[in-house]
Amino acid sequence: MALTQEQINRVENVLRDSLRNKFQNYNPEPASMPFHTRLLGRDRMALFSFIHSMNTNFGTTIFEPVALALASSTFVSALSQQVAGKQISSEAHRVIQNIIDGLTTANQLPNKPNEIDAIRAVCRQGEMKNVKLTKVDIKLTAQDGTIYLFDLKTAKPNAGGFKEFKRTLLEWVAAALAINPNENIQSFIAIPYNPYDPKPYSRWTIRGMLDLDNELKVANEFWDFIGGEGAYQSLLDIFERIGIELRPEIDNYFKRYNH
Repeated sequence: MALTQEQINRVENVLRDSLRNKFQNYNPEPASMPFHTRLLGRDRMALFSFIHSMNTNFGTTIFEPVALALASSTFVSALSQQVAGKQISSEAHRVIQNIIDGLTTANQLPNKPNEIDAIRAVCRQGEMKNVKLTKVDIKLTAQDGTIYLFDLKTAKPNAGGFKEFKRTLLEWVAAALAINPNENIQSFIAIPYNPYDPKPYSRWTIRGMLDLDNELKVANEFWDFIGGEGAYQSLLDIFERIGIELRPEIDNYFKRYNH
């Protein structure tokens, strides 16, 4: 299913607005790098600094609004930076810790449907404790009422961090079920692109902690889920097209560093 013209227009506007806003508000870091500057030139160093700055917040300034632009046409609701809930029961905390311990010691394999069922069974048992959880990067509500919570990560997240990523996904489920025990809730790690392409994404380092079929979406798995089949390739084409369109503006911006 190809992207609709409305989706394409929304994504194009997100990219134009984001890049132009970056130009208007960006100030290169004042750090002096005299050897680099003399060897490569001020304009190239400014471009390097600009790209580094964009990379640090690409998720919030590009990927999140692009995801919302796509999802707004395919989901009932699409929101960013949401709170999954404010309370988790003491029994749900216990279940989550048991899951983490079992996965860490390799005594059990990740199975997200079973883990959700275990949390659901105790989501309101024991003491309800106030929590301040990591915000949900993307929250989608499907036509059938299913809620999908996404934690957007960089393309090469530290493998050692997946233990805490897993805890975050389970805590989101527990907090949402504490509000509505009957909620059909799913939580995922989303990685917007595959840095190993054309080789498959290296998943072996996280296989023991995440349920790869029910807890991880990489590149086209993520974008096609949000925007429909073929969305990932269409996005790449849109990024290229807007890059070509804005190239004169980009070149003009960096001309100021030629002197």
